[in-house]
Amino acid sequence: MERAEVLRLGHRPERDERLTTHVCLTARALGAEAVYVDGNGTGPVETAREVTGRFGGGFEADTVESPRSVVGNFEGNVAHLTMYGEPVEEVVDELRDEPVLAVVGAGKVDGWVYGEADYNVGVTNQPHSEVAALAVFLHEYFGGDELSAPFEGGEVEVVPSESGKETRSIRDSR
Repeated sequence: MERAEVLRLGHRPERDERLTTHVCLTARALGAEAVYVDGNGTGPVETAREVTGRFGGGFEADTVESPRSVVGNFEGNVAHLTMYGEPVEEVVDELRDEPVLAVVGAGKVDGWVYGEADYNVGVTNQPHSEVAALAVFLHEYFGGDELSAPFEGGEVEVVPSESGKETRSIRDSR
């Protein structure tokens, strides 16, 4: 399976706690190995760590002071997800050649991101949520394999159910 990481730009604690948390959880659930939150996103990062501890997986979450250095130091393709980008279906095969850093913004994204990204990728050329863009992008990047990927090392697992919500202790299911 390919390797992906996610950079959340411009996190604004007073406005974006819930949405950034959703970026982190979506990154984890759909196959990314790590998420980096620009600035003071400690709440969403802690939530992602707690969920990883409870449900498993080797997901890493952290805040970063310099998103530009994350982009500059990333060894692989940097894909900035923007409605102004090239259609994902036209570039996704090229992106699979190397690990990918998917970059999603909060507010207005600084111009340097468009210039330093290897690809500016649009999942649609209409206004939409960065969480939706990330989910569609990761699904296309992993070709659907992320939907059945195992999450090992957790305390609980979800029991698929036609109705209701059920989990079980990992120790009980072995």
